[in-house]
Amino acid sequence: MPGARSAADWDRLTEDDYREVAAELDVEVAAIKAVVDIETGRKHQGFWKKGKAIINFDLSIYRTYAPRHGVNLSKARKKYPVIFRSPDVKKYGSQQAAQYARLEAAMEIDRASALESCFWGMFQIGGFNWRKCGCESVDEFCALMNRSERDQLELFAAFCRANDLVRFIRKKDWSGFALRYNGPGYKKHRYHKKMADAYKKFAKSSGR
Repeated sequence: MPGARSAADWDRLTEDDYREVAAELDVEVAAIKAVVDIETGRKHQGFWKKGKAIINFDLSIYRTYAPRHGVNLSKARKKYPVIFRSPDVKKYGSQQAAQYARLEAAMEIDRASALESCFWGMFQIGGFNWRKCGCESVDEFCALMNRSERDQLELFAAFCRANDLVRFIRKKDWSGFALRYNGPGYKKHRYHKKMADAYKKFAKSSGR
């Protein structure tokens, strides 16, 4: 389990948090902030509300992981159609409320595959990566994601170490990082260019 400091529920990240983890990874704070900027936007918020990390329930991931846990997708679609529909913001009041409605419905069928099928927190790490984040279970992973932004940062650091991503952040090789972090579609979404621009912005504001 990542070694996060004692944290109250959904504590916001501080500059000290960024500096400590950046020092552990031997990377610049601006480089970490660049990733957050692309994954969760300029507000840099990891939470929707207290105890509820920002999530993105990914149906394609669910279709892969649910059957591995014995879920019959045809039966699931009939009983819980909300899982298979686009987030209904009008019905639930917000994007995050709609995403949680899908997650909670999927959890009624199978808890583990539902949690594994979401991207979590300010770094949008897939729940299926819980082992690579140093956790003993997907439940531990989600408990940390739902506890504080510092925990989310620690999980990101653990994930980067496990996947040999630190060297790309250190070199500001945003194409190399985005390919491995966001997948082969990164060029279409211009993630590498957006991260490069975000890094320059944060490096300039920090005087680097």
